[in-house]
Amino acid sequence: MLSLSFMQCANMQRPTGGPKDSIPPKILNESPANLSRNFKDKEIVITYDEYIKLANWQREFNLSPDASTSIQPKVKKKNLIITLPDSLDANTTYTINFGKGLVDYNESNPLMNYTYVFSTGDKLDSLTIEGSVMNGYTKEFDLSKDKEVIAILIPTSKDSIFGKKKASYYTSVDSSGNFKFNNLREDTYRVYAVKDLNNDKIFNGDDWIGFQNDSIVLQENVSGIKLEYTQAHPTIFRNLDKKMDTDGSMLFTFNRSINNPTVRILEPANLDTDKIIRLSPENDTLRIYTSSIDYDSVRVELSENNKVLDTLKFRKARNIKVDQHIQPILNISTKVDRVKHIQLSAKTPIASVDKNKIILTEDSVSRRNFQLQQDSIDKELYHIRFNWRPNKNYELVLQEKAILGPFDEFNKESKTSFTLNEADNYGDINLTFNGLDTDKSYIIELIDEKKDKIFDKKILPADHKLSYIKFPGGKYSIRIIEDSNANGKWDPADVYARKQAERIWYLDRTFAIRANWEQNETIEVAFP
Repeated sequence: MLSLSFMQCANMQRPTGGPKDSIPPKILNESPANLSRNFKDKEIVITYDEYIKLANWQREFNLSPDASTSIQPKVKKKNLIITLPDSLDANTTYTINFGKGLVDYNESNPLMNYTYVFSTGDKLDSLTIEGSVMNGYTKEFDLSKDKEVIAILIPTSKDSIFGKKKASYYTSVDSSGNFKFNNLREDTYRVYAVKDLNNDKIFNGDDWIGFQNDSIVLQENVSGIKLEYTQAHPTIFRNLDKKMDTDGSMLFTFNRSINNPTVRILEPANLDTDKIIRLSPENDTLRIYTSSIDYDSVRVELSENNKVLDTLKFRKARNIKVDQHIQPILNISTKVDRVKHIQLSAKTPIASVDKNKIILTEDSVSRRNFQLQQDSIDKELYHIRFNWRPNKNYELVLQEKAILGPFDEFNKESKTSFTLNEADNYGDINLTFNGLDTDKSYIIELIDEKKDKIFDKKILPADHKLSYIKFPGGKYSIRIIEDSNANGKWDPADVYARKQAERIWYLDRTFAIRANWEQNETIEVAFP
């Protein structure tokens, strides 16, 4: 008889069968006890009723107030062992917030809202500050878009929000944007909301930030703090990217918008005379088109308000493939209407469009009685108008060199087939806005319900009335910007100057523009 004995190490495995475990770990013991005074230990051991593991603890765990070195948690079966830094201050109440950083081993159910509190003195501080955060542009908080947002609390005696040192107190926000600081001592504080993309608990100058103009003198519990975070205006200009794009243009991306920019090509100097400049609507992206791309490197001088801001340099990539053919852009795909007709443009500059090289056919019959007209405002936009008829098949052919660029660029031949959109889905609406200050300037934006798309943007006339004539039918809403400096755009907050963002108001409903209708609507506006 042969006897065999097998031995193997024990493994933690997911149990099979039965309902899914949805219960987070339970604490069986804390050593030293939570809420201890005169704390001297170097280590905290917390025992749970099941096997546990850490989950993104570097982001979720935090010690408030912060110490010069971080806490070091580690797991040993059912025990969490936290090694404390040696740099704890005397007579100070500390809070370790777990966030969602500790979960059970099998199903990753987090232990929520747990804090371990201890004092290195004989007193436990107990004051609280609580409030909420929201996006200052959308006036909402969306955790899926802003999961990196944290609340930061700093005593005014060491306000380090602009420095390189971590904030003294910081905490995450819940799914509704609410935050709470616990176990605070009497002091004077400043509170901020920061979109901490780098997870360093430091305001890096161009992070999203929200703040209050006034400090908080904490002598009793404070609640109802409202913080609206917006993209900060960097004080230090930086060129984020510089390269030759595939269309042959020089492309520069900046960390902020440029006011009244001017551009000069220093090297090769011969390219400066006939260069063409294109700036993004926010003036934070620059494109330069030149008569030649036969160069190895470029030096460009960028000025703001007639003062040199930076000299931009880059070397052209050797393996870049450039196609300088003009790519036509049409506003139609398979349907055309009698209101907008056909709009022709391009990503790159257009010098001219030759009607003789445009062929329009109706049921395969050539039609030359169409109109080609350059837009009165945008000189690189062209309109092709025709008496479109139902039940007809149309084809638009842009022959080679129908579109010419300023440096002899041209298009390749392209064809587009389409029919008339017989729905005629356009209507008129006249809007009157009440409740606005007659001495202030306002920007009216026609937007979608999700606040993502802007269909139209206008400066509100002095009579506070706007009309949208032959506008596409559909559901719309309104965003109103109080344009305090009358620069035609929304300005976010400036934390350095303690200046809040320009105010925004949203219509809390949608309205419909109906096809073939003329409507009149009055909108009552009440800025908060």
